[in-house]
Amino acid sequence: MAREFELCPGRRIGGDQPCFIIAEIGQNHQGDLDIAKRMIRMAKDCGADCAKFQKSELEYKFNKKALERPYTSKHSWGKTYGEHKRHLEFSHDQYRELKKYAEEIGIFFTASGMDEMAVEFLHELDVPFFKVGSGDTNNFPYLEKTAKKGRPMVISSGMQSMNTMHQVYQIVKPINPNFCFLQCTSAYPLQPEDVNLRVISAYQSAFPDIPIGYSGHETGIAISVAAVAMGAKVVERHVTLDKTWKGSDHQASLEPNELAELVKAIRTVEKAMGSPIKQLLPCEMACNEKLGKSVVAKVAIPEGAVLTLDMLTVKVGEPKGFPPESIFDLVGQKVKTSIEEDETITEQVMENHVKKVKC
Repeated sequence: MAREFELCPGRRIGGDQPCFIIAEIGQNHQGDLDIAKRMIRMAKDCGADCAKFQKSELEYKFNKKALERPYTSKHSWGKTYGEHKRHLEFSHDQYRELKKYAEEIGIFFTASGMDEMAVEFLHELDVPFFKVGSGDTNNFPYLEKTAKKGRPMVISSGMQSMNTMHQVYQIVKPINPNFCFLQCTSAYPLQPEDVNLRVISAYQSAFPDIPIGYSGHETGIAISVAAVAMGAKVVERHVTLDKTWKGSDHQASLEPNELAELVKAIRTVEKAMGSPIKQLLPCEMACNEKLGKSVVAKVAIPEGAVLTLDMLTVKVGEPKGFPPESIFDLVGQKVKTSIEEDETITEQVMENHVKKVKC
């Protein structure tokens, strides 16, 4: 079983712990602090465990030419990409305000540090864990520095290969054992044929000592619920208040009713996973009493007869007798009283009944 660790104070992941559900607000707040707070409250009200943002120190994430390039997309908040990103970026003080608000209403708060300086700030902010976005998963110097901070890490794997993920594991594990991988495909919205949920199983086999999760960009909730059934211990989904808002992430995000339904479905599936032990359950007793079959006499059987298979059949009987799986055990055994045709075979009519044991 995958190793457990404490991701947030008092909240462990892995093993038999419930799935940790991250509501990825990202930059779907439109650069508006009040909207950001409404989204944190929405995540809490819908039952998510954590509200997550994306923090960048733009001059450390992008070079000058990237920030200066014209940005004419319908989703743009400025004439250049830099202006666009600055509109969506909260200040350090605003992040402190958001974290305080999350704490007040009782939901965990963190952010993806989108560059090394952003990680430094988030460490100072005292977030419970670092989220490593897919764009930094193969940024090995970043991974080393982040791992050395000592906080738990949730690492997405969009755009990466299995070989790269092995390298990530080998870099992070000796420094910081408290981390997990999320299967992720970096497309917005993500088509079902590109999800590759089987990678979850591949990660579970390749990295059996860490929890494995899923970060989804698909529409709807079915695929994310399936990921939990496959053993995902963390699920991250982008969220929005309105899919029609400006911004490329909104279309691949869940609105409040969808997030609430996802949380409900995940908790239902977790209950349904149950036990690997197959046995007659108390809840089945009524059905078994009504419809469960017994061995009955196919023909009239005289006192002292040795039972043969052609004397027996299986029916819903009253009273209950030997269950159907005992029919072969009864063959060759002697009855001590006569049995009428169609009468249930019970222990009371058998002479020294002995159940045969299969070797």
